[in-house]
Amino acid sequence: MKKYMLLFVALCSVTMLSAQTEVGGVTLPNTVTFKGESLKLNGAGVREKLWIDLYAGGLYLEEKNSDAKQIMSADKPMAIKLHIVSKLITSKKMVDAVNEGFENSTNGNTAPLASEIKKFKGFFSEEIKKNDVFDLVYIPGTGVISYKNGEEKGTIKGMEFKKALFGIWLSNKPAEDDLKEAMLNL
Repeated sequence: MKKYMLLFVALCSVTMLSAQTEVGGVTLPNTVTFKGESLKLNGAGVREKLWIDLYAGGLYLEEKNSDAKQIMSADKPMAIKLHIVSKLITSKKMVDAVNEGFENSTNGNTAPLASEIKKFKGFFSEEIKKNDVFDLVYIPGTGVISYKNGEEKGTIKGMEFKKALFGIWLSNKPAEDDLKEAMLNL
């Protein structure tokens, strides 16, 4: 009986370990569920600047995919999880990074999305601390739902906004090339 109990505990431990992925010193779940949509971790990496890790980022999709253009234009449930790993990230720095990200993602054509981008930046107005987690979730027919530490902050409708938002990490001018490759599991 003792052998079976040890085997059971070992199997449970292996199962629990495989249900998560460690990246940037934090653990990201291998699956997430938002609004009844179950998504799998496609890939994860770290956003760094000047050799300092800023956040761990994970891309969640229904099915594995390494085609950035296809992901950005797909009208399917998906999410990006950002787990802050640095005390250097502030609300102002996050808003500045979002501004730069949208500029790069849209090739400088942010005007058509100005009101959506302004609303989105408002989701980062509260103080940001190390270990805060942001989930940016796209649900077809609903839009992008933003969460901070599991609390819903708001929704922004529109496929064009979704494309631009996911383009921050997946476009031809991503926040960081290594993070893009990691999210695409290349």
